[in-house]
Amino acid sequence: MTRHAVHKWRARYPPGSSHPFPEPDVEIDGAPGWAAHRVAEIEQWRAGLPGRGAGGGRPSASWQRYLDRAAELGLDRDEATRLVGAMTEERPEMTETQIHEWLLDRWQDHG
Repeated sequence: MTRHAVHKWRARYPPGSSHPFPEPDVEIDGAPGWAAHRVAEIEQWRAGLPGRGAGGGRPSASWQRYLDRAAELGLDRDEATRLVGAMTEERPEMTETQIHEWLLDRWQDHG
């Protein structure tokens, strides 16, 4: 994510809005900063932007990596999407990004 994109999102989605951008962990000289362990949280926020998913916008980077690998293994987009849906129900504590990475890790030795 670029600095410009973060600035734009913070302005468009302030605290109290319907989809507030995650608050930074620190601000130094007006520049916000987030801890590295919060990347998945910010990716999940970004994936939930209006117009994304369900036919709108580009897939997130983790979705694209997952879809590319699923296709290499013979899954079509619908099958790959249903698999993530099933995993989300089975492992509700995991974010979608974590599910993508978990599946990609298990698929490393295949095909």
